[in-house]
Amino acid sequence: MKKNLIIFGTRPEAIKMAPLVKEFLKNKNEFETRVCITAQHREMLDQVLSFFEIKPDYDLDLMKPNQNLYTLTADIITNLKPILEEFKPRLCICSWGYHYDNGGKYCFFLFGAKVCHVEAGLRTFNKRSPFPRGSE
Repeated sequence: MKKNLIIFGTRPEAIKMAPLVKEFLKNKNEFETRVCITAQHREMLDQVLSFFEIKPDYDLDLMKPNQNLYTLTADIITNLKPILEEFKPRLCICSWGYHYDNGGKYCFFLFGAKVCHVEAGLRTFNKRSPFPRGSE
């Protein structure tokens, strides 16, 4: 059986990934699929998960007040490692912003899983400041 890990963390990513999650979960004879969320936008993400009736298997709950991109990247790698070791997916399907994506893909590379990226876009247009802040 093919093992897939689907990972996302924002409302737009959840909306984009929900049809994939539903389709993989329908095909339980061919795929073992688990969902992992990073929860960048906790309240908005939970609303979408509820609407699509998706229950995550893993919740990294990565957002912390006043975090920086160094600790965020380290947390991504540290928190994904035990999930990859336990589940052993052959394919990781993700839709992340810049730093989540780079940290996650590096982790998948180290583990040896294949990666499928569904583009979500960078709304700030600034790789060094990927988090939107009001009307700046």
